[in-house]
Amino acid sequence: METRSIEYVPLAERRGHGRGLWPIWFAGSANLTTMAVGLIGVGTGAGLAWAALAILAGSALGTLIVAGHGPQGPRLGLPQLIQARSQFGRHGALLIYAVALISYVGYNAFGQILAGQTLRTLTGVPQKGGALAVSLIAIIIAIAGFRLFQALQRWLALALIAGLGLYSLGLIAQAPPGPEPFRLTPFLLQAGAAATYQLSWAPYLSDYSRYLPPRLSLRSTYWWTASGVFLGGSWGMLLGAATAATASGAALSDALEAAGNHLLPGFGSALLGVLLLGLVSTGALNFYGGSLTLLSIVETIRPLRPGLAKRIAAVLAVGAATILVALTSSDDFIRRFAVFLASLLDLVVPWIAVSLVDFYLVRRGRYAIAAILGLSDLYGRWNWRGLSAYGLGFAAAAAIHPLAGMILAGLVYRLLCLGHDVTAEWRRIREIDRGLEPAPEVC
Repeated sequence: METRSIEYVPLAERRGHGRGLWPIWFAGSANLTTMAVGLIGVGTGAGLAWAALAILAGSALGTLIVAGHGPQGPRLGLPQLIQARSQFGRHGALLIYAVALISYVGYNAFGQILAGQTLRTLTGVPQKGGALAVSLIAIIIAIAGFRLFQALQRWLALALIAGLGLYSLGLIAQAPPGPEPFRLTPFLLQAGAAATYQLSWAPYLSDYSRYLPPRLSLRSTYWWTASGVFLGGSWGMLLGAATAATASGAALSDALEAAGNHLLPGFGSALLGVLLLGLVSTGALNFYGGSLTLLSIVETIRPLRPGLAKRIAAVLAVGAATILVALTSSDDFIRRFAVFLASLLDLVVPWIAVSLVDFYLVRRGRYAIAAILGLSDLYGRWNWRGLSAYGLGFAAAAAIHPLAGMILAGLVYRLLCLGHDVTAEWRRIREIDRGLEPAPEVC
């Protein structure tokens, strides 16, 4: 049982290598929700080849950006979103927490709807009952915490590689022949959805890399994160697109089972079972991250002592909200999911830009951890630089394009920070963080 929540992870509790992140992000990405993202291009009129190209391009772009958050965890030893206090101020970060909490609940609700459909296909149980069962299992894993989840992801990654590999070979043999006309709108929709989906991993990354030692190189943490996110995400989306192209009109779970059983009797049902476990693991990711975000909100409004009991209470609260959304959602799944992804991107990309520019170009990975935790006023309650850049970036994302919003937010934040004396801030870090690490025991 993990006892940590939003507090700092001491160096004595950190171990491992960057390669331990790969199965977390591969198994977290290769699931039915990811496959549903791959339906968007084919579902709106793109040919399979063009949809596949859009998936690879969008996934690569989103991954290269979002993986930059991976090294933040080992350097700071803190969850991802609480780090936003250094760019937006203690109270200013509440805006980022709210956006992230909506993301956690929204993605998990969509995932549980898919899980319910999958269980209905496999066992015939009612869809809502299946969604509820999957949610409860994911909640239990999230309560147990990081170490259990990390172990489960290793085994799940192996099962997914075997199952998806065989299924991919079968789909290649069934691929529809002939040239396909290029349609710009479906291509851009699919590329944007793929990039959005990969960028949406940003609030998660440091939650798991914070248990790694800070001596690890930035390059190692970055590329192990990026390779897991890209391979799991792009492979899942490609399979979703190929499944839709070969079995148009059928629900995703039904089409997967039929195509798999056609390849090998019983294989489709087994593959659905493995993918259902993927939805359970992704649900656990969302419940875990959502609970940390909810605790960050509560702790900002009313300081509290983090601990296991409060983390459990937060997991249960996020779980209840997710289940409520999942059970009351309509059946118009794909259209609503596409709208949700588009809306989420406008809200997330300005924060991503500000966070990465701050970490790599402004403060260069040097932060006062105690100040982020509220034990010093070094970063203030409201940081006008971060909030201004975020506001301008969001306006550009909504009016022009999400990438325009990301570029503008990062550029504005860097320019606004030119007048900030970062060197003076660095000089205060050692004094502020004195006593952060537990004193060594005297024998």
